Amino acid sequence: MAKKQQVRINKTQIIGSHNSYKEYIDTPLFQLIKKEDSNSVRGIEYSNSSLSDQLSLGLRSLEIDVYADAKGGKYAHPGGLAWAGRNPLRPYDPQGLMKEPGFKIFHMQDIDFRSNCLTLKKCLEELKNWSEIHPAHEPIFITINAKDDTIRRSNFTAPEKFIPKTFDELDKVIVENLGRDKLVIHDMVRGKFETLEKAVLHKNWPSLNESRGKFIFILDEQGDKLSFYIKGHSSLKERVLFVNALPGTPEAAIMVMNDPLKDMKRIQKLVKKGYIVRTRADADTKEAMICVLLIRTCCFFAKKDHPNNNNDGNMIILFIS
Repeated sequence: MAKKQQVRINKTQIIGSHNSYKEYIDTPLFQLIKKEDSNSVRGIEYSNSSLSDQLSLGLRSLEIDVYADAKGGKYAHPGGLAWAGRNPLRPYDPQGLMKEPGFKIFHMQDIDFRSNCLTLKKCLEELKNWSEIHPAHEPIFITINAKDDTIRRSNFTAPEKFIPKTFDELDKVIVENLGRDKLVIHDMVRGKFETLEKAVLHKNWPSLNESRGKFIFILDEQGDKLSFYIKGHSSLKERVLFVNALPGTPEAAIMVMNDPLKDMKRIQKLVKKGYIVRTRADADTKEAMICVLLIRTCCFFAKKDHPNNNNDGNMIILFIS
């Protein structure tokens, strides 16, 4: 009897959330921002439940924005709390986590700072606890944005810049808090091949069963940040995160392409070659109604801004397998 061929992870489809940590902006602050820019503010008027709850719903892709805070306290006192007046019903960081050194998790400094896991360490601890309760879960993809953009207005906090040693610390924190045994890393894919991309083009991704109980991290950055992460680590050797590298480069494996309508044909070609593609099913709270398109393109995972947003009780989550 022929041995049943195992499904590799690039042959599966999942759905996930964007800004997975995000909570609502305090109403007084939101109204203040709305007076300044009534159009743009609509894109941040949503909230997500805890990471654990999202995973229990069946989501297998999460996204978090990471801010560096080597000394601690840089984001402990968001300007928005003072600008709109403190809300006694919603204390901010009663445990003092934002005063501790280490990476912080939120959307925008001083404005959109409410988060259901304020620090990367807390996020990772929550993910590990959920994983240990559900040890046979499908691999979970965590997309990371390394945030350091400056808001060019007075009184806004200037973020700490990501440099090579910041990324070294990011890798270290992930391994220390999850454990290397909980990660799908590049060596598992590369195998005997010279580069990560060659392994991907030979469909050398691990099987779904081999990847159960594990996490896959992706750095969604370009330019200097991508260069900093790759430098000295050709084909991502000894690194933890996959990166959004271009086809034809040694590090190419997972692509982030957020416009499936415009890039449909390109996504189809990349997926057929063996790459994994992350795309978006909606953006900035605007439903795109492209579920059928995503199925037909066989994209690897699609993300929604707010899969369980209480603002829209009619929202449908499509789980693809």
